[in-house]
Amino acid sequence: MSDQPNWEAAVVYAIPLRTRFRGITVREGVLIEGPLGWGEFCPFPEYDDREAAGWLATAVEQVTVGRPEPLRDRIPVNCTVPAVTADRAHAIVAGSGCRTAKVKIADHPDSLPEDLARVAAVRDALGPDGAIRVDANAVWDVATAVDSITRIDQAAGGLEYVEQPCRTIEELAAVRRRVEVRIAADESIRRAEDPLRVAVAGAADIAVLKCTPLGGVRRALRVAEAAGLPCVVSSALETSIGLTAQIALAASLPTLEFACGLGTLALFEGDVVTESLRPTDGYLPVPAELPRPDPELLHRFRHPDPEREKWWLQRLQRVRSLI
Repeated sequence: MSDQPNWEAAVVYAIPLRTRFRGITVREGVLIEGPLGWGEFCPFPEYDDREAAGWLATAVEQVTVGRPEPLRDRIPVNCTVPAVTADRAHAIVAGSGCRTAKVKIADHPDSLPEDLARVAAVRDALGPDGAIRVDANAVWDVATAVDSITRIDQAAGGLEYVEQPCRTIEELAAVRRRVEVRIAADESIRRAEDPLRVAVAGAADIAVLKCTPLGGVRRALRVAEAAGLPCVVSSALETSIGLTAQIALAASLPTLEFACGLGTLALFEGDVVTESLRPTDGYLPVPAELPRPDPELLHRFRHPDPEREKWWLQRLQRVRSLI
């Protein structure tokens, strides 16, 4: 048996999402089989080949090297609330079984009134003891961030943290000095030229790690150590195949103080495995084995557009040359 993935058998998938998320309504990617099981290559289309190389390295690690020994057998998770109406946000949280909710905000320039209504509805659904975190995806300047965070914190009855309110490390540090809410760094770490050397400790209270773009579980563990902050492991919107790597990272961290953002399969209309990695009562189990695609589901969600399938396979070929 080869110790390399079976590149010729790669399968391109397309799975509809229940709600628009990150500007997309269909999640696309490539599933790859190797000697230890299956992995997933699913960088978002706007990422160039260099940035996409980390995503492929994670898939290759999963199917050829395997996962570190876990330190825990289940992972606390938050539910994810897209930029939806307040009523819809309430329903998502109330039906999730989670005690922590991550709420998408700032999805357009005039979104603040909608954001305030959304987080207030989430607080109502969670009750006073639940935790609310919000994600601005780096769209604010410092002044806007300070004003918006203050108002959203009030509407939420207290925020656990705000994820990536601004783009740069310097901006995060400036916001952190002026608000009472914890600041979490996401893009500032994973999209840095060298995530192992980002001076994030003075700019954030929490490091958000996405194993998939960081290049695998082991490299993400080194990034966590270099950051020197409490970590939250967050999904990159994968199927159960790719989500397994994220769970492996969360299971391997020395400490895990916060719920992780790994309940994202609730956003999908389907999955490629029969037993999807979905949380129960706010926890995800750490799977003993890598999940395998179900042939019927693999056929159902195989990308229907030959040109798009070709685009993904050509991208895979290019990125292979970089790792």
